[in-house]
Amino acid sequence: MQHNGSGALQLPLQTPLHWLLALLINAVLIAAASRLPLLTRSGWVHAAALGTMLWGTLGLQGWLAVVAYLLLGSVVTKLGFATKQARGLAEARGGRRGPENVWGSAASGTLLAVLLPLLPDSWSPVLLLGFAASFAAKLADTFGSEIGKRWGRSTVLITSLRPVPAGTEGAVSLEGTAASLLGGGLMALICALLGLLATPAAVVLVTLVALVATLIESAIGATLQRRHGWLSNELVNGLQTAIAAGLAMAAAGLLALP
Repeated sequence: MQHNGSGALQLPLQTPLHWLLALLINAVLIAAASRLPLLTRSGWVHAAALGTMLWGTLGLQGWLAVVAYLLLGSVVTKLGFATKQARGLAEARGGRRGPENVWGSAASGTLLAVLLPLLPDSWSPVLLLGFAASFAAKLADTFGSEIGKRWGRSTVLITSLRPVPAGTEGAVSLEGTAASLLGGGLMALICALLGLLATPAAVVLVTLVALVATLIESAIGATLQRRHGWLSNELVNGLQTAIAAGLAMAAAGLLALP
């Protein structure tokens, strides 16, 4: 009997054979995909570990959600890349992501996925909500940052509204903020289509939480990150996704969402 999640999602039975298949499937798929200019070589290795954990805990739907996140994030990173590169605002390594990017984006969601088979079924909807919110927030951040750096016409520091150059930590623009809302909404919709979110209210909540967490991340960038050199972008990303997951789960409890 399968472990029931939310909506149409059926979580897989936790057997050694299932985990072995998860490992083999991801090894084969990563080997085939590693020629794409999305991740560094070590990034692909860590992506294989992430994919195995997600397939093992959530099955195909959870794995597909994160693949969609990776593809959409990579596509938006490439938009206007030549212009961003000329301005010194482009992602390093030609936009390829490394292990630090993989786990900065996915650590919170992966932790929630791992908890799903370990906790009673009654926890599944709220954990899936947090999972979806963590990736929606990170995609919102990627959309906002990449679109804002290229097409933001007026960039200001979120804490003081003082004009600053595009790419400054804590900088926001109207265009970037709208792109964040779009990115978070797209990820929420994908999660709903895959059965990770059960209701339209959950989709709206995840979308709004993703935007709020992205704005909080900008505030962290404008304050704490500017003062503490050890607070890397990847750590801030991890904080942002954890904040999004926490906000979504807390809001679901307060609003009594199914």
